[in-house]
Amino acid sequence: MSAAPDSIEMTPVAGPVNGSIRPPGSKSITNRALICAALADGASTLTGALESEDTHVMIAALQQLGIAVEVSDHGRTLRVAGCGGKIPAKSAELFIANSGTSMRFLTAMATIGHGAYKLDGIARMRERPIGDLVSSLRQLGVQIEALGANECPPVAVTASGLPGGEASIRGDVSSQFLSGLLMAAPYAQQPITLKVSGTLVSIPYVDMTIKVMESFGAAATATSDYAKISVSNGQQYRGIEYAIEPDASAASYYFALAAITGGRITVENLSRASLQGDVEFCDCLAQMGASVEYGPDSITVQGGKLHGIDVDMNGISDTVQTLSVVALFADGPTRMRNVAHIRHKETDRIGATACELRKLGATVDETEDGLTVHPGTLRGAAIDTYNDHRMAMSFALAGLRTPGVVIRNPGCTSKTYPEFFEDLARLIRGA
Repeated sequence: MSAAPDSIEMTPVAGPVNGSIRPPGSKSITNRALICAALADGASTLTGALESEDTHVMIAALQQLGIAVEVSDHGRTLRVAGCGGKIPAKSAELFIANSGTSMRFLTAMATIGHGAYKLDGIARMRERPIGDLVSSLRQLGVQIEALGANECPPVAVTASGLPGGEASIRGDVSSQFLSGLLMAAPYAQQPITLKVSGTLVSIPYVDMTIKVMESFGAAATATSDYAKISVSNGQQYRGIEYAIEPDASAASYYFALAAITGGRITVENLSRASLQGDVEFCDCLAQMGASVEYGPDSITVQGGKLHGIDVDMNGISDTVQTLSVVALFADGPTRMRNVAHIRHKETDRIGATACELRKLGATVDETEDGLTVHPGTLRGAAIDTYNDHRMAMSFALAGLRTPGVVIRNPGCTSKTYPEFFEDLARLIRGA
């Protein structure tokens, strides 16, 4: 692979890629653990944390709120001095860049404080909806306003503690709204009950939130259909030592690499029992014809002859782009559905993915809630990444099978995986 400041041209591999790798820590778990640790009574040590733009943003914001976070071991170990639910800063202007978890989680957390807090980000963040979270917080007694167009950031919170009570929240836009409310709820002045209207997207991420909360000592109780979730204010977080798993979304690129090259790749320190729903991406590969082996502390994918599938990816929507690229190398079409909410991510991930797949020679049927990929004769192309880390990492895989694929703005991977291209090259060299 030859690198330029604004692009990387991928070099196809000569044959199957075999090897093992441990991806960096989970962004989703790192940012959840940071919120719980920040609010906890006592200090916490987080190990295996992700070192990336999204976690830098979260740490910087917590520090602005007066919470001490010490970073060591190249960002992989974080020591957080919990504030015991009493946010020290009485005012803060928090710049969130394009970190959706940080915007949603910190907005809810700020309501626990006593003072004026404003949260803002880059231009794309000002296009990402937050109105449903604002509405739910108002129902819980919070003075809050979305200052941007179409109920988007910036967000202004005038806080005097989180009163609590009962609120409804839509489930079909982002599960991060619900996760943010749940993590703040133990510090409300009265218990909180959240009623979810419509179908909840990305349920595995809500399960992850509840499990991280439990690790830190607070409980949330959900009905089987997630229509109602309750959190008592009697149990609050305590400082602990907490180990963070490797990122299962990042692991999907290596599983996909095995699948499309006919190789065998093991991801270490990840198992079927992971907190992260994205390990189920391997089930999609198994349906397509790859073999998957689950060990107690590893997952191995062996490539095989691939065929198209029809799959509901609502619970693993961060891997839609990865599977879309795998679909280029399958016999027959692959349909991915029930992921309308990913149009509101770092970019419109359905529209952007369809556009770039067509550049490579695929025929793509785009619907409101997904896309169908019909493989064609592949050709090289310059891939636009829309400042979306997952576009860059997914489409890089296509260039390992097809000459002439250029990834523009590869630096956007710094959002969640700054060393992606280096790790990928090392794995290929090792093979």
